[in-house]
Amino acid sequence: MGLGPLHIVSLAEARTKAAAMRQMLLDGVDPIEMRQQTRKKVTLEAASATTFETVAQAYIKAHEAGWSNEKHAKQWKATLETYVYPVFGALAVSSIDLSLVTKVLEPIWKQKPETASRVRGRIEAVLDYATTKGWRTGDNPARWRGYLENLFPATGKISRVQHHGALACAEMPAFIKELKAQQGLAANALLLTVLTATRTGDVIGARWEEVDMAQRVWTVPAARIKGRRRDHRIPLSGTAVALLKRAMPQRDAGEVLAGFVYPGGKAGRGLSNMALLAVLKRMQCRGVTTHGFRSTFRDWAAEQTDYRPEIVESALAHVVSNKVEAAYKRTDFFDLRRQLMADWADFCEGRPPGGKLGQSDPADD
Repeated sequence: MGLGPLHIVSLAEARTKAAAMRQMLLDGVDPIEMRQQTRKKVTLEAASATTFETVAQAYIKAHEAGWSNEKHAKQWKATLETYVYPVFGALAVSSIDLSLVTKVLEPIWKQKPETASRVRGRIEAVLDYATTKGWRTGDNPARWRGYLENLFPATGKISRVQHHGALACAEMPAFIKELKAQQGLAANALLLTVLTATRTGDVIGARWEEVDMAQRVWTVPAARIKGRRRDHRIPLSGTAVALLKRAMPQRDAGEVLAGFVYPGGKAGRGLSNMALLAVLKRMQCRGVTTHGFRSTFRDWAAEQTDYRPEIVESALAHVVSNKVEAAYKRTDFFDLRRQLMADWADFCEGRPPGGKLGQSDPADD
């Protein structure tokens, strides 16, 4: 057991301390364990002034760099501010117990099961963070297994999962024809989203420096991809290239394009995802969501083509769930996906599959 550095504790003081520690051992007390308990007590006493809200803010700051998008951080803050802080945000994190957690969850568990589940998970994460930091001890009262599952029914049994509304494959050609008749940047962005089978965030966050018009490739950086696995290369069909050409701003000869492909109303921001939903609303497509077109693409590929599932999943930028399989997967099937996306564009516009790449290419019209 260390008794202190030599430049602070003299030899005589060290001997006195050592004698006292030996006496404690003779009395059946472990001096090292006692010192550790004293330090822990001091830490917990300091934590009594550390509120749950303070810890939650620290947790968000520590983790938001690893979250896939800005929206996730906003949702974290919004749910805590709405449901948690009014109940125990100002209380010491060390004092949060089961009764306080249930006080937050009971009013929303049956009315808003999905929200309640997320709130519970976020409380659990913050309390685990506090425990790791030494600001609280004991069990986590927001834990589900063996704890809250004894008090609440599983959210999956309360309400069925609502999937994104999708358009039936047979309705796609008529829908695309009507969408192409719509005016404005948002309609252009929605059409590109459909034809590339990408997520809304990928399109509204797209920048000109990601697009290689000569090679007909759009590369979404890994930082903007859900799961952040790696860059996602999207082969552009002729129709997609034509759309981008129409969205391209005026420029001087030789000027390199930069900035958002679909700029929003605020400087430095892309188009709002609500703008794309507004186009669907204007077209009176009730129950259909932008994200649902990815499901339509998946149904079309499975039911009307012979493309292997892994090629289609790669086109959707889905992460391989099997870690062993993912470790050995080295290809993104880019050449095969180029033909796949050309066939998808042909289907959407009511044309028979082109067969050869570039045949009847709208980009050259």
